[in-house]
Amino acid sequence: MAYISMGEAHRRINEYLNRFSDSVSYEDGPSLKHLLSVSSNSSSLLSLADALNVFQEANRLIKQSDRFSQLGEIIAPLLRCLQNYRMDHMVDAYNAFEKSANAFLQEFRNWESAWAMEPLYAIAYEIRVLAERADRELASHGKNPEKLKGAGSFLMKVFGALAGKGPKRVGALYVTCQLFKVYFKLGTVHLCRSVIRSIETARIFDFEEFPVRDKVTYMYYTGRLEVYNENFLAADQKLAYALIHCNPRSQANIRMILKYLIPVKLSIGILPNSWLLEKYNLVEYHNVVQALKKGDLRLLRRALQEHEDRFLRSGVYLVLEKLELQVYQRLVKKIYIIQKQRDPSKAHQVKLDVIVKALKWLEIEMDVDEVECIMAILIYKNLVKGYFAHKSKVVVLSKQDPFPKLNGKPVNS
Repeated sequence: MAYISMGEAHRRINEYLNRFSDSVSYEDGPSLKHLLSVSSNSSSLLSLADALNVFQEANRLIKQSDRFSQLGEIIAPLLRCLQNYRMDHMVDAYNAFEKSANAFLQEFRNWESAWAMEPLYAIAYEIRVLAERADRELASHGKNPEKLKGAGSFLMKVFGALAGKGPKRVGALYVTCQLFKVYFKLGTVHLCRSVIRSIETARIFDFEEFPVRDKVTYMYYTGRLEVYNENFLAADQKLAYALIHCNPRSQANIRMILKYLIPVKLSIGILPNSWLLEKYNLVEYHNVVQALKKGDLRLLRRALQEHEDRFLRSGVYLVLEKLELQVYQRLVKKIYIIQKQRDPSKAHQVKLDVIVKALKWLEIEMDVDEVECIMAILIYKNLVKGYFAHKSKVVVLSKQDPFPKLNGKPVNS
């Protein structure tokens, strides 16, 4: 930090106070947003923080002016937040920001027009980001990380201030998306339900009136929830919406959506092209797709083992694990095709011990009884059409469409 004189520090603080007051007086939302964006690391806010560490009587400046004192409950803790943020004291920064945010929300409720939506968005974003950093600081000192939970409670209050009639309701979806990020981070995704109900059932909301950015984020998170609940058709619909409407220049966001959409597509029998996996660096799915194409159970299991941590963190491991049934179907189909080439008249009769030998070649040990159980499941779930000839240990395949395609539908549960 370069040397700052007392006079220069006083000037910087006064300049910020005047800009803050003017932004509120003239209802200049964009300007006020920048003044609240603590984590943006903008040069103007960093220089203000340096000034606050030199001139320790900013509160006196606020109290001495009627113009500033009216906003004192917002500004004073906000300045403390900036000062602590600059010194990397994240818990103190969060505590101060939360106090400022509550005071801002109180004022926001009294403003009839929606001029302050952008500043409110900044506050909703900042309180989440600062809470995450504060929790990392607490955890590093062996203390209970509790700030993100507090940020969630504050965001619920913000949502309540927006979820009514009038122009402010357009901000409800942005705050909902911030809540989703909090709940997913905390592992309390069940708390998303009440907010989703408010968005999807309340007549005061028209989904199409919300900004595209917020709709994409909302569909992404609700799509992930559907994956979590194994509602693959709904997940496909929501994640596909997010992908179609996502900014094509936002490569990172497209990758995040595809990370969940690809397992969903695989579960309903739709395989992605190799170029898509390479373009968005999703190579962890390459061998999964190859396993489905080849009927190679060994390859699928190796892929799941190799990328286990990544798939578990994403919450898609169980979805991918259930692809085994489709791999078994493909394996039996390959046996059927080979038999058809050798002896078309007996192609529809697949001996269980042939499947056992094919699995053994793939280094997977199964006896006839285990294979019979697998085949029974495939028939039950309509992945294979046929029946058992138990005495001869043969699966007799239907002569018409023995291997039904999923055609965009999940495997029968």
